[in-house]
Amino acid sequence: MRLQNRLFFYLILLLCFQFLYSCQETNKKQAIATNQTKPNIIYILADDLGYGDLSVYGQEKFNTPNIDKLASEGMLFTQHYSGSTVCAPSRSTLMTGQHTGHTPIRGNKEISPEGQHPISDEVVTVAEVLQKQGYTTGIFGKWGLGYPGSEGVPNKQGFDTFYGFNCQRLGHNYYPYHLWDNEEKVVLEGNVGSLENVYAPIKIHEETLKFIEDNKDTPFFAYVASIIPHAELKVPEKYLAKFRGTVEPEKKYKGCDEDCESYKIGGYGSQPEAHAAFAAMVYLLDEQVGEIVDKLEALGLAENTLIIFTSDNGPHMEGGADPNYFNSNGKFKGYKRDLYEGGIRVPMIASWPAKIKKGTTSNHVSAFWDVLPTFAEISNAKISQDIDGISFLPTLLNKPQQTHEFLYWEFHGSKSAQATIINGKWKVLRKVKDKEFLPFEVYNLTIDPEENNDIAAQNPEIIEKALKIFKEESVLSPIQQFRFSE
Repeated sequence: MRLQNRLFFYLILLLCFQFLYSCQETNKKQAIATNQTKPNIIYILADDLGYGDLSVYGQEKFNTPNIDKLASEGMLFTQHYSGSTVCAPSRSTLMTGQHTGHTPIRGNKEISPEGQHPISDEVVTVAEVLQKQGYTTGIFGKWGLGYPGSEGVPNKQGFDTFYGFNCQRLGHNYYPYHLWDNEEKVVLEGNVGSLENVYAPIKIHEETLKFIEDNKDTPFFAYVASIIPHAELKVPEKYLAKFRGTVEPEKKYKGCDEDCESYKIGGYGSQPEAHAAFAAMVYLLDEQVGEIVDKLEALGLAENTLIIFTSDNGPHMEGGADPNYFNSNGKFKGYKRDLYEGGIRVPMIASWPAKIKKGTTSNHVSAFWDVLPTFAEISNAKISQDIDGISFLPTLLNKPQQTHEFLYWEFHGSKSAQATIINGKWKVLRKVKDKEFLPFEVYNLTIDPEENNDIAAQNPEIIEKALKIFKEESVLSPIQQFRFSE
């Protein structure tokens, strides 16, 4: 009898183990299935690429077939805005979901020999949101939100992998002495001294493709922060040769005479073949976008991967760049460092074959701070901090979309600053020059998107409403120099 009881006990125990094992296997399969249904996300951020610098947006001096193909197979946005008119604050709004009245980083302030003011470790970044949802996260290219060793480095802000430039200033050199691999400085022996053998955008692109390959079996987020086409305008000869003679001869640029060799300095030094170099750089960027898509297709990942392509601000005029020649800002007024439309309205293309209808165009008004809530909604994540963004996932899926009551920007330099509000059809701009406030500017973007007709004098009530928004939306920051509600 005791033997029978013991056998019965062991039988029950065995069945329990089998049941538990079965449950574990079921949960594991469900987890795998859930991960497989989560889309991969690739966010490609060009550097200083204007609204008109892509052929799908009207560029006529050169073509961008791979980026154009993303648009033909996805959605093109006509009213998308960058986070700011320069690098660091624009990227800060992207990471935090907060506009530049709330995110503390409102200019390109450098506080270390290598690196900018760090983003706070108290802020939850879009990378941390996705990381908590099971995504493997990587950034490839320019960071600019925290010097080495600070709380703001990518590996402390939700990124599993980082390869590229920590400091945006060092990203002005396309043949740098070193790059960063996570928190390790990697010396590029091919660029030691005066050597120029390792072209940073190509090296960084190789690491991007490797990341995609290595993470093909799990959902991943790749933030591809290219330094193209920011100055310096340098590109390998095989690309430059494609455009030499296809564009008008360069004129003499400021600081460059007959014997000028300032281009050898790098950074903002004028280049002798600036037109050809600029076109060649955008061509290379377009080629790299095509190679990313090819990699996804080869791995069977293209159908369920969301790719977003955009730019951090409007076109620049450094290193001999000539946005007027290329019509880089399209029909819009202003450039990089302006809060006119040309400085902040940027191209954006979204491709997601499984979800986005091919060949669609959207005039939904969106901005960089909308990216975090969009990716949070895609990954079913809850947002644990106050943000200014609104998810544009409904627009991507052709569903009813919530809209912004207004958009707000402020940008601070040492002696000058700007702030602007877009509230429906109205745009109100306020500038500071030599620490003195200039008169308000008011534009009706519906009938005057080029901002040619300042109608501030006829609309005092619009200015009064704007002052209230300036006061409510601008929280004091250590980088802030001016209060626009005064």
